[in-house]
Amino acid sequence: MKIRFEERKVLKEKPDFNNLGFGKYYTDYMFMMDWYSDKGFTDPRIIPYGPIEFDPASLVLHYAQETFEGMKAYKTEDGRILLFRPDMNAKRFQRSNARLCMPEVPVEDFIQAVNDVVAKEKDWIPTAPGTSLYIRPYMFAYNAKLGVHAADHYKFMVILSPVGSYYKEGLKPVSIYVEDELVRAVKGGTGYAKCGGNYASSILAQMKAEAKGFSQVLWLDGVEHKYVEEVGTMNAMFVIDGKIVTAPCEGSVLPGVTRDSMIKVLKDKGYVVEERKLSIDELMEAAKNGSLTEAFGTGTAAVISPIGVLSYKDEVFFNNNKIGEISQMLYDTLTGIQTGKLEDKYGWTYEVK
Repeated sequence: MKIRFEERKVLKEKPDFNNLGFGKYYTDYMFMMDWYSDKGFTDPRIIPYGPIEFDPASLVLHYAQETFEGMKAYKTEDGRILLFRPDMNAKRFQRSNARLCMPEVPVEDFIQAVNDVVAKEKDWIPTAPGTSLYIRPYMFAYNAKLGVHAADHYKFMVILSPVGSYYKEGLKPVSIYVEDELVRAVKGGTGYAKCGGNYASSILAQMKAEAKGFSQVLWLDGVEHKYVEEVGTMNAMFVIDGKIVTAPCEGSVLPGVTRDSMIKVLKDKGYVVEERKLSIDELMEAAKNGSLTEAFGTGTAAVISPIGVLSYKDEVFFNNNKIGEISQMLYDTLTGIQTGKLEDKYGWTYEVK
């Protein structure tokens, strides 16, 4: 894929890399490529970051035909730039697009687009502990033609944002409210796809949780409102009787890249991992009798988010509201591999050239 480059006349002033927050700042350039039903993918380009002009009848604005991914780039102590398992993001992007009847970007083109725009913006990668360059590849229906149908024109884009910690609490345990009325996803729906509609439908529950003083929501299954699924925008894991229990990916749970990586690390270190249905009643009983020793969310943005308080009918606290031994090990291992400080024996990192 030959990518053309359009130079920006005046570069932006970079923010304070020690005070970034999350998703507040964007780099000088972005990647864009179009797809047309009669031509396929065309005109891959890196252009100055800026607004996009939309027709008021653009399909994405009315029918939410949109997918995205979340990735990070890290700069190592010796100056290399590393991505973490970009092939998994590319393949999940294809699955999401297939579910929403959108064109599938070839894996090699997806990785090249990310590689080239990150390489162009290498000076935007922060190096302070806990920081990274967040990467947002996404696609949306662009042409204007009202009516519920697949579009004839899509845009595939990649934007970049230097970020600090996703949660203002950092690696401190968060409090979780169990949502047993609203539904995030059901089998047969789009729960396994990474699309904007899934996140829009979660905002009401998040607002309910915050109004009650909690940081995040724990979703239950959409049929019986009984089985634990995800924590907000993350997969969830629970350490019960020394075993790690997490919901299976059977259509209503997003198959997370971080989730998959943590399962491999846990098994490699001798832990038993059970991908099974876990009822909220079993979880709360385990929390009350002490057999639940740790709980945490996993995802690209936060890497790992320890849970210290769980609320369902009543509240339970565990591990003295501190990060647990397993949670800390997983965080140290994954971030160590991602930043090049630990040996990557799994072959997960990809060096940007």
